[in-house]
Amino acid sequence: MEVKSTTKFVRLSPKKARDVAREIQGLAVSSALDILTFTPKKAAQLIGKTLKTAIADAENNFSLDATTLVIKEAVIGAGPTLRRFKPRAKGSAGPILKRTSHISITLVGSAPEKKKKVARKVAQQIKETPAPAAVVEETA
Repeated sequence: MEVKSTTKFVRLSPKKARDVAREIQGLAVSSALDILTFTPKKAAQLIGKTLKTAIADAENNFSLDATTLVIKEAVIGAGPTLRRFKPRAKGSAGPILKRTSHISITLVGSAPEKKKKVARKVAQQIKETPAPAAVVEETA
């Protein structure tokens, strides 16, 4: 089950927010929240808000357990740019671009049964493989 949460028109440059979003992709929700709490950037606070919203949606709307959730993807898209102008020399004007972004986080409930099956297969393969012969060194 996938749960998606989006925050739109955030007054932050997408380039600055993508650095933080890359850090949490593929992590468990608890470790991602820890990373975002101790990251000293504005983007970390805003992505954390969106992540907490996605967790609440997963628990309340889809009855998923928050401890099994994993971040599938954290996407930062570009929103509309606010264009302002600043006076420059000789009566000209220089553009100022105030960029916005859209934060989108997708959570997925990890399946513990699959992990158990994979662990059993690995354990079985380890038992089936013959142990390497011990190397005996002779001292002369």
